[in-house]
Amino acid sequence: MTVFDRDAWNEILDALTKNKLRSLLTAFGIFWGMQMLVLLMGGGQGMQTMMAQLFAGFAQNAGFMAANTTSKAYHGFREGRAWSLTQKDVELVKASVPQVDIICGTNNYYGSLATHDSKKTSCTVSGILPEYQEISDPRMRLGRRLNEVDVRQQRKVCVVGKRIVDELFPGREDVLGEVIVVSGIPLTIVGQSGRSGNGINMGGNALSAIEIPLSTYQRTFGDGKSFELLAYTVKKGYQVSDVQKEIASVLKRSHDIHPDDEQAVFMVNTEAMFTMMNNSMQAISMLVWMIGLGTILSGAIGVSNIMMITVRERTTEIGIRRAIGATPRAIMRQILSESMVLTLMAGMSGICISVIILTAVDTVVRSMGQEYAGADFLIDFWTAVGSALCIAVLGLAAGLVPALHAMRIRPVEAMRSDE
Repeated sequence: MTVFDRDAWNEILDALTKNKLRSLLTAFGIFWGMQMLVLLMGGGQGMQTMMAQLFAGFAQNAGFMAANTTSKAYHGFREGRAWSLTQKDVELVKASVPQVDIICGTNNYYGSLATHDSKKTSCTVSGILPEYQEISDPRMRLGRRLNEVDVRQQRKVCVVGKRIVDELFPGREDVLGEVIVVSGIPLTIVGQSGRSGNGINMGGNALSAIEIPLSTYQRTFGDGKSFELLAYTVKKGYQVSDVQKEIASVLKRSHDIHPDDEQAVFMVNTEAMFTMMNNSMQAISMLVWMIGLGTILSGAIGVSNIMMITVRERTTEIGIRRAIGATPRAIMRQILSESMVLTLMAGMSGICISVIILTAVDTVVRSMGQEYAGADFLIDFWTAVGSALCIAVLGLAAGLVPALHAMRIRPVEAMRSDE
């Protein structure tokens, strides 16, 4: 049989259409399994892309610490004592913990009100240093970041989130140079953040955040010395879970806090969050493959069983073909061809339908907002090719046992079975 043997193809199609309902039901198992596998692969990939985009720009090796009331008496101090983080703590950690890469203080003022003309909206004011933008990248949509000059000169400038722009300047895209008033303080907008409100937001919802230089914040909203949060990253080769214990020990010694006081220093490990997310995505990916391949395998077993029934029904036909000169290899090739054509047609139909569904889902998700613009629910070309090859192999495997059975049929036995 050659690829373009018209008689052989007519024979295959005739065999498959002889019992249309049975062939259709058999093919449905492969169709459904392949469609489920591709849909799950595309959906899983799209979810991973969306998650990665939502958390993009946030350092995966970062940690945060905040001062909390003590729970144990120590060195003459009673339990329940309040204490604060200061710049002295930053310098002390830098000198004492060499595994730390970037470290800086940051402050947040919640429940503030931003106004422009007659419009107003609630917001969170964050006082940051330029180093903090290496930990939590504002992903600038327009304008510039806050810099060292802004901090040194205590400039009244700010970077605003998308919701601030939408509420105070409806219908406008570029608001650079505009002045807004926050708690009676006029601030000039020098940048518009592109961060979404999802993902990790240590200073409140990023969409409603107004970031100003830390020096400006401390002069306006704070006491000029203390920090709400201590943000840091660790150098390559180290883990936050190990380094944070050393940092906490340094802070406890500096502020006369009992070494075993677990309440006094509040710690957040974003590295652990990212690790948990990655492990969850890997588990979902494995589950997708298990479900998809299991469904396809069950469909292939169904094809094998139906082909075996077909061979038994065609025992006389096969015996006559053997009697007039057909070789066992030709019989085997015929059965394998029928099995592969059935599985390929069903599998490729499943791939095509799933690609159409994924395209529709991808279009809908991308239209939901800028933060979902990078979503990718479509499978790539080589994944589709690999799926097609998988179908071909399954078709070959499904038809192998029936083909071997057909090859062993002898003309005399076939004639007797017809009696």
